[in-house]
Amino acid sequence: MIDLSQYLAVLIFLGIAFALSALFVFLPMGVARLTGTHQPNADKLSEYECGFPAFEEPRSQFDVRFYLVAILFIVFDLEAAFLFPWAVTFLELGWSAWITMMVFIAELVFGLIYAWKMGALDWE
Repeated sequence: MIDLSQYLAVLIFLGIAFALSALFVFLPMGVARLTGTHQPNADKLSEYECGFPAFEEPRSQFDVRFYLVAILFIVFDLEAAFLFPWAVTFLELGWSAWITMMVFIAELVFGLIYAWKMGALDWE
């Protein structure tokens, strides 16, 4: 026989998490209905994309430039994510960490120059 009493804390945690998530979802909807702020109309119920109404078939192809900009954003966002912890511990890490980070930044600068020369940042 398996002793399931060890899982009681996990079950209590899951129950509290479920109750809180249900409270955070359903309480604002109930308060909106009780206070009269729930007033749906045609404008609120219409579909929109990026703040303006859809005017094309939703299955249309996107331009590749959207993906290029997104990939470049992710690359340089990750650079910032690596740069902050390095800057905080810069003095304890020594010269090898400084050289490694300069090589990393140089690779990103060369990548940015390449993307710029190839026209990935030009928008028509």
